[in-house]
Parts: sequence; structure tokens; C-alpha cells
Amino acid sequence: MTRPTQPLTSRRACPALRWLAAAALAACALGASAGPADEAGRRAYESVDPFIGTGGEGHTFPGAVVPFGMIQLSPDTEIQPRKQAYGWAAGYRYSDSSIVGFSHTHFSGTGHSDLGDVLLMPIAGEVKLERGDSKVARSGYRSRFRHDDEVAQPGYYAVTLDDYKIRAELTATERVGVHRYRFPKGQPAHVLVDLRTSLYDYPGKILWSRLRLRADGTVTGYRETRGWAPGRQLYFAMRFSRAVSGHGFHDTEADVAYKGFPPPGEKDSTKRAQIEGRQVVGSLDFADADGKDLVVKVSISPVSEDSAIANLDAEVPGWDFDGVRAQARATWTEALSAIEADAPEPVRKSFYTALYHTLMGPSLFMDSDGRYRGPDNAVHQAKGFRYHSTFSLWDTYRALHPLLTLVQPERRNNDFVNSLLASRRHSPYGILPIWSFHGQETWCMVGYHAVPVIADAYMKGIRGYDTGEALDAMVASASYGPYDGIAQYMQLGYVPIDEEGEAASKTLEYAFDDWTIARMAGDMGRQDIAAKFEKRAGNWKHAFDPNSGFMRARKRNGAFREPFDPTASGYGTDYTEGNAWQYSWYVPQDVAGLIDAHGGDAKLVAKLDQVFDAKVDPKVFEHMEDITGLIGWYAHGNEPSHHVAYLYGYAGQPWRTQERLKQIMASQYAPRPDGLAGNDDLGQMSAWYVFTALGFYPVAPASNEYAIGRPFLPKATLNLPNGKRFTAIADGLDDAHTYIGAATLNGQPLDRSFLRHEEIMAGGELRFTMQGEPNKAWASDPEQRPYSMSVGR
Repeated sequence: MTRPTQPLTSRRACPALRWLAAAALAACALGASAGPADEAGRRAYESVDPFIGTGGEGHTFPGAVVPFGMIQLSPDTEIQPRKQAYGWAAGYRYSDSSIVGFSHTHFSGTGHSDLGDVLLMPIAGEVKLERGDSKVARSGYRSRFRHDDEVAQPGYYAVTLDDYKIRAELTATERVGVHRYRFPKGQPAHVLVDLRTSLYDYPGKILWSRLRLRADGTVTGYRETRGWAPGRQLYFAMRFSRAVSGHGFHDTEADVAYKGFPPPGEKDSTKRAQIEGRQVVGSLDFADADGKDLVVKVSISPVSEDSAIANLDAEVPGWDFDGVRAQARATWTEALSAIEADAPEPVRKSFYTALYHTLMGPSLFMDSDGRYRGPDNAVHQAKGFRYHSTFSLWDTYRALHPLLTLVQPERRNNDFVNSLLASRRHSPYGILPIWSFHGQETWCMVGYHAVPVIADAYMKGIRGYDTGEALDAMVASASYGPYDGIAQYMQLGYVPIDEEGEAASKTLEYAFDDWTIARMAGDMGRQDIAAKFEKRAGNWKHAFDPNSGFMRARKRNGAFREPFDPTASGYGTDYTEGNAWQYSWYVPQDVAGLIDAHGGDAKLVAKLDQVFDAKVDPKVFEHMEDITGLIGWYAHGNEPSHHVAYLYGYAGQPWRTQERLKQIMASQYAPRPDGLAGNDDLGQMSAWYVFTALGFYPVAPASNEYAIGRPFLPKATLNLPNGKRFTAIADGLDDAHTYIGAATLNGQPLDRSFLRHEEIMAGGELRFTMQGEPNKAWASDPEQRPYSMSVGR
């Protein structure tokens, strides 16, 4: 995704000793002899390459983070103005050769940007306050670096800053980023703290900031930004393993500076050791760091500076950098061992890096005492759950959230649902989040896609929340007229293009979300709601033009908008980040109905072939940054295309799905920095890869069914949240044997091209026999195909 829609107005902490013991045990465990499960976890961890996606259009970052951590600490290679910011949405780009510093908040794989909060840069020698020009050597305080000196592992990053001869290392806990800098001998040692910089930068974005040196040497501060999420407040605290020997705080906009320590006992000492303003930057001096290590601990808080200090005390009470790193590794090893994958090394690297990228968001956004800041900008207390934010819902409801129900504990998925419900309670509009981060709403993209996330969790038996409140929240979000044409949609059955942009996409996405409400309401016995929203789920038919075979936008008078060009894309067209060729297949809740609308299986397959086989000049999408990864009109780099290859199986030709998936996997993913064809979008691109590699995909979340594609791993075992194991085996799989010849489930023949969620959660074995030619008889009968529209199957 790349931009926001119009705003609504226009239409628990670990005690110190326990934490240290855990870190020590983790460190010992990593050096001890390992059993089979430990060995599998070690291989999984060592297979991850965080540099994958940092080049090309992946927009991932290589820095230190723990699963779903609030701290996402990474190097920034450029701070670009708004018009050039797209390529640096994650702050780091592999093709760059200099580093501006290390900031503590990032998005993984988005097409829009913000964050980059609390940037630190270690400096040896003279301190310069400006970051300088990346094209000019030794410009400003930035430093050149070489990839040969970089190390990136889950929870750890290291690099040598060549211009300062400083070795910098990063690791993290959930709320604390930990830096270790080794300074050269014979040079003054400093740490610069820059509160002026922000990813996706522009004048006036920083509304206000504060930097304060406290009497015990703790540095605290805060800033408020007017960015993608307006009025976002963030507080921080940092401590140093060596005494601060001097400091200089500056407001460069007001040309004001405070230098040196205030005299002991002076009444205004606090004021003299702090500065406030829009453009605040500070440098701290360390006279005894000459040729030695300096450890810096930085925590963030949505609530206050004192809360940030409490987070520091709760999570990293000491100075053991290696202990924190060992704990981060242990945490990642456990998370990645949710799937045991056997495959050749390049495939294993791609697979586990993809799994790694799916475990970063939604990210934690609450203090160690359970307080957080909501969309009303007020402070709230979480009771019985951990508050998360960074919900890129237009992207992640499709595969990321369904994957997390299989690879994360039930409590984590309950946290996500409870966080969505809490945000709705705090929302001035009484609706669920659209695209939120740091508790704030951005109004980015279309649809009310928190709805399928909740419905999918509910249908899979994840119930650690008030289900009645959840259903009410879903209905309220689907009925809020002022948002994006919902009033017209409820009145007409579609969104009229002469009153709302991107109307075809909105109609289609609302209809799917409505179907998931019907599914959940029906299961809860709320037949009145189920009937209403099942009817609304059929509204996709109002967008279908039988004459052209495309989904199109209608005007209020019922006529389709003319003239019509199915190749047209861009803001102001009928579609969101796509064109008719990409959006005309978006009826995951009723593929059987879509087949009928096209005139039968053969005609749908022929139309799908036109999508993939078209000769398309990529320049046609130069104005649309997110439409990447083209195979014909199919655009794997953006989410509306993600289910399309699986539709052949719905039309009785699963071998064609198998062919297309091979084509997509070979051209859109690779174990190298530019190995993602498009924005990872908080893990959605990676979740697609994980599911597809396993051999199945959730085309319609909340259906509790997965369409079978074909496996790309010889063997993979899911260690499920309920303690059971589900293994998928592909006998004979190699480059010459890529078609499914036969399949069995727990030793019994499997003649259908779908799996049920309960079959996976029961544990067992799915075994494929692969062959060199397609088996056109397998799973071709109508009763053997995946889900078609109904509240119950």
C-alpha cells in the first residue's frame, strides 16, 4: 500500500533477577549439546537472512528485533524527503554505502513510511550536527560502511562505521534496544541523539521534542510528530555503561544551545540540562571510552519518560549485551521452530526468512505496567491482554493473520483480537482499526479488514475475548456510513463511482468482509445478522459486467462508468492499487458464483490464462509504485493478486494452479537482498510464500479451508499451538517432478484440493506423491473443489 484514503471528516514486566537468570540459561543452552528439537531450532535460526528484502522493492530492514517487539532497532542509510521516501520506507536500502545512524522504530516491508524515532550515531572525533549528503564522502555525521563488515541475524546486527573506525552492535528486547560501540583509541568518543530526523521526512513533521539529562546520567525525552498518524507521541529513556563527561543540547531551528553540566546544587540545574523545541539534537561525551566498549540502553514508551525508565529497569537492568543477544536468539529459535522444514539450503533460507518476516507485526505497543495510548490519544490500562498495534489490515488479513493462528500461541492471537477491540472502544468513531500503528489511525487503504481477522480467529476456536462485543464491533464497522461510501453501499448494494473513488474495489472488499460477519454470526446463532450480511456478501455481483467479463464501477444511476479501459490504474480510477485485470477475481467467498458469472469452468480458466499470458510493458505501472512482480497482468508484488493462481483449482484444474505457483515462486522470490518482488507489507508477501511452500493457502479467511496448491518443500512439520504436529511430505519432489500425482491424509486417499483447518489442528500427515506430468483426474470433480459461498458447508 502507498497512501491513505481521505480522512473520515471528509466523507507485564520480568523482575531483574528472573530476567538475568533467563538470559544466562539461554546463553548456556546455546553452547550446550542439543537434542533433535534444539538442532531443528538452531538450523531454522541460522537459515534466516535478514538482508533478504532490503534491496529492490521489499522494503524490509536488517536490524535487531524480537518477535512482535515494540523496539525495531535498525540502521538508517537515508532520510529522504517526502517525494523520494518510497524506496527508503524501512530506513535502510542495500544499495547504499553510508549510514546516518541507528533508530529504534521501523516498519517491515511497507509501501508507506514513518517512524525512525530516536536516532543514535556514535562519533569518534569532531561532532557535526548535520547528517550530510550520502553522495559526499565524510559529509556531516554520517559514515561510510561496507557489506563485508555487516552481520545480520534475528535479534542482532553489527557493522563497522568506516569513517569513525567504530564497531557498532545492536540487539533488543521487547521494549529496549541495546547498542554496543567499540571506539578507537586516541579519539574523543561521543554519541549523537538526533530527534530532528524521521523516515518520510518533510518540514514541520516534528511538532515538538524534548531532550533531558537527569542527575543520575539517564537521558530522557519525547517527541510528537505530524506524520502518517497525526499527533503521535513517543517517549524514551537511555542509559550508558560509562559516565557522561559532557554534553551539548541544541535546538537548531531556534539556534539555541546548552553546553556542559550545570553547577552542583544550582536551582535551575534541571532546566540547564534539558532543551525543548522542534529541531532538537544532542551530543554526549564519554571521556573514558577511549578504545573501549560503551553499552547504551534505549527504551521507548507511549505514556511518559518515567514509564520509559520503568521499561528499562524491567527488561534490561544490567549491562550484559551478550546476555541480551543470547536471549533474543533463544526467543527467535523458539518462534522459528514452529515449523521444521527440510529442503535444500537456498530454499530453506528463503523459507525461514519468510517465516521470520511474518513474526514482526502486529507489534507490541504498551509499557511493562500494561499502559498504552489509544486512538483517542489518551492513556489506557490493558487488563488480561497485551496491547498491539501496527495493523496493516488490507494486506495482512489475507494470509499473515491466518498463518499466525497456526504458528503462534493462542494467547498471542487473542491479544491481537483484544487489541483491535480495545482500539474500537477508544475510537472517536466507534469502529475497528483500518490501518493503525502506535495506537493511532492512518485511514490507509480500503475495507474494514479487522472484521475478517476477528472472524477467522473466531471460526478457528480462538475465543479469549468477548465474542458478543466482537460481533457488535464488526457490525458497527460495516455500518458506519461516513466512511468510504458505506452509506451508499448499504443503500444501493454497491459504492457509486460518481460519489466515491475506487468504487469497484470497495464494493468487492466490503462484500468479502460482510461474508465473514455472516460466518461468525451464523456460528453464534445470530441468524438475523447472518442473513443480512450473507445477502450483502453477494453485492460483488453488482460490480460484474457480463459483457466485458470484468469487475467495474457503477454510477448512482446504475450504469457502468464509461469509457472503460481494463488496463487503467491509479488513484481516481475504479480500483485500489490495481486495474480490472487484477481486481476482477476478488470474490474469494463465492468463486463458484464467479465461475457461473463467466459461463463455466472453461471460460474462467481461459480468462485466467489471459491474465498470466498477456504481454505487458512494465512501464504502464510506472505511476503506481506498488504494482510490481508482473507475470502478464498478474502482479505478485501487490495483494489483490495473491489468491488468483489458486482459482484454477476451483474450476476443476488444480494442475494449472500447480504450474502457475511454480512460475510465481521461481520469479518472485530469491535468497538475496532483492529477493522480494514487492513490499513485504508487514509479512503478507512472506506469509504467502510460507503457505505456498507448505502446499496450501487460505484463499477465503474465516472459511476454515485451505486450497491445496503444490508443495515446494520435501518435508515440513508444523508444531501446532495445541501441542500436536502436522507433517506435509512430498515424495519424489524435484525440478522434474512438480505435479501432484496423488495425495493421502493420515494414510487415506485425499481426492479433494482443499484441507480443513480442523484436519491440520488434529495433527497427522499429509503426503503428496509428485510426478513429472499433470494428473488431470485428481481433485477435478465439483465436490472435490475448495469452498463456495454459503454460511455453512
